[in-house]
Amino acid sequence: MDIAQLKDVFQKHYGAPDAVYSSPGRINLIGEHTDYNGGFVLPGAIDKGITLAIKANGTDKIRVFSVDYNESSEFGMSEADKPAQPWAKYIFGVVREIEKRGGKIKGFDAAFYGDVPLGAGLSSSAALESAFVFALDDIYGLGIDKFELAKIGQATEHNYVGVKCGIMDQFASIFGKKGNLIRLDCRSLEHQYVPFNPAGYKLVLIDSCVKHELVNNPYNRRRESCEAAAAAIRKRHPEVEFLRDASFAMLEEVKSEICEEDYIRAEFVIGEVQRLLDACDALVKDDYVTVGQKMYETHAGLSKLYEVSCEELDFLNDCAKKYSVTGSRIMGGGFGGCTINLVEESKYASFISGAIADYKAKFSIEPKVYDVVISDGARKIE
Repeated sequence: MDIAQLKDVFQKHYGAPDAVYSSPGRINLIGEHTDYNGGFVLPGAIDKGITLAIKANGTDKIRVFSVDYNESSEFGMSEADKPAQPWAKYIFGVVREIEKRGGKIKGFDAAFYGDVPLGAGLSSSAALESAFVFALDDIYGLGIDKFELAKIGQATEHNYVGVKCGIMDQFASIFGKKGNLIRLDCRSLEHQYVPFNPAGYKLVLIDSCVKHELVNNPYNRRRESCEAAAAAIRKRHPEVEFLRDASFAMLEEVKSEICEEDYIRAEFVIGEVQRLLDACDALVKDDYVTVGQKMYETHAGLSKLYEVSCEELDFLNDCAKKYSVTGSRIMGGGFGGCTINLVEESKYASFISGAIADYKAKFSIEPKVYDVVISDGARKIE
């Protein structure tokens, strides 16, 4: 679908729209499981997202049509009016969170579609929240600063969807900048742009099309391991609030005081914090070979130390090595999903065809392929 077709859909349901907005999904180049350890992440907005047409309707009702679900939803704006459709709860939540902050919203009509692949770890939900919060701030002249727009999206997840997410996804969707990644400090929420201009390279995701059942809260267990290791170090080094503050030498001092599982989890996180900083230094120098090396190191750590990989993702990582891909790693929490790959354009075709054939022969599943380009964040299109 394109914007002209979206406007036709809106016209069919609600008349002519007043404006069109778009907000992107995101990738995270490096920096996994660092957020809850007070570390850094390195996301970027991508050229796939949510596009919406919108117009105030002069009532106290919100009417929205989802092109992708071919479904309409109508609801009021009080807390008791929460809609039944899961996708509409994101929009309702954004409205409620704006109003909690004193913003005055009136009824509106909207229609939207997305080209963020669902289930690929590209944060289609953050794109949806960011598109609506940006549009509503603009059409009602609310004057909300960009950081608060991102926090509204995060609060929507927490309070209306039931997902206790960090702020990275919404932050990248709002603050994205073409040709740049965002080094976000998850403790202070300070950020800086890091140039990403990989001339001669492509960024591509290979979707394993598997998601393994998670039992016994593996994410919570890993977080507990990190907190246990940080607490042991803090007894000797009171300045260590999170593992982000610790060194390998500090971890070694407490090796006999914590279990092996907690030790290797902390070993990964301390290494990952440094890898991200090293990757940022390399990006400033346009040294994509070093960036790729750090991506492979991250995958190895996520697989062997943090143990959040799976056979399919390790196979795709091995495929990347087989076809001389510059860098490859799991992207996201693990146990399925995608690998993110930095590949020279001259090797792209052989890598894609080879990885698809090899994976299909091994697992009888054809992986999906998504090329991504680092792009701008939430914006008004027309």
